[in-house]
Amino acid sequence: MNKIKTIMAEINEVMNLVDHEQLVSALPYLQKNKRIFVIGAGRSGFQAKGFAMRLMHIGYTDYVIGETITPSIQKGDTWVAISGSGTTKGIVADTEQAKKIGLQIVVLTSEINSPLAKLADTVIIVPGATKTGSGIKSVQLLSSLFDQTVHITLDTLTLMLAERDQTSNEAALNQHTNVE
Repeated sequence: MNKIKTIMAEINEVMNLVDHEQLVSALPYLQKNKRIFVIGAGRSGFQAKGFAMRLMHIGYTDYVIGETITPSIQKGDTWVAISGSGTTKGIVADTEQAKKIGLQIVVLTSEINSPLAKLADTVIIVPGATKTGSGIKSVQLLSSLFDQTVHITLDTLTLMLAERDQTSNEAALNQHTNVE
């Protein structure tokens, strides 16, 4: 089979298993009057950064953990953690600290029984293959399938937020970098 068709079939299989109600359940935790902090390691970190950029485009105040301009977290903030396995030590430890401080925790993972998922106030399961072997099996290397499908899941969540908040594409474009 053509590799593109194989990869697209894998992506479709996973996306058909992402529970829309889990996305709906995450919406109340993501509000324009709250600060949102995102965290992920490796390629999950890239997905977290992409999500943070889209949140900014639709008018949210959000930060990426580990960046030099990120302020300290405070009770009442929202924490979005991404880890396919849900066992990435640094992500779990930082999320434990965020939970102790009193942040609301949103987790995206492929493992419902993972340490990270157990810390969450709401979990979105994205069952793409991870480097530890969890999730839907894939012909792709390491966690590529999780990374691809978590990106689509986060873009879907962003679209749901934009629609809820009545943020148009034009308004988002006005927040986009406009350097010539």
